[in-house]
Amino acid sequence: MLNDGYGFKKVYLATGYTDLRRGMEGLAAIIRFQFNLDPYDRNTLFLFCGKRSNRIKGLLWEGDGFLLLYKRLDNGAFNWPRNDSTALEINYEQYKMLMKGLEVVAKRPIEEMEHPPKTM
Repeated sequence: MLNDGYGFKKVYLATGYTDLRRGMEGLAAIIRFQFNLDPYDRNTLFLFCGKRSNRIKGLLWEGDGFLLLYKRLDNGAFNWPRNDSTALEINYEQYKMLMKGLEVVAKRPIEEMEHPPKTM
């Protein structure tokens, strides 16, 4: 279910570190009070990662209750953004990259220059 990502209207990453001992109510409280988002937004997946980058938890409201997802990789790790503790909305392509262990947010993104350098 987590590998394909089809059917999700939105996907949010809880950047930084999350205590994965939290259950549905604890994760929903983070979504509502720390990120000011609605955990009851149907077909919106919220993903969380702890200190170990080989496991994530997901929270999804299905209309009649929460679905709590847990994934632990046998080999490899998720390349999780750890810069701060915010909710980062990602698109489908970024989601696929994350599930393959690739970087979703570049550590040193290439910035466009206003004026190209002069050449001689």
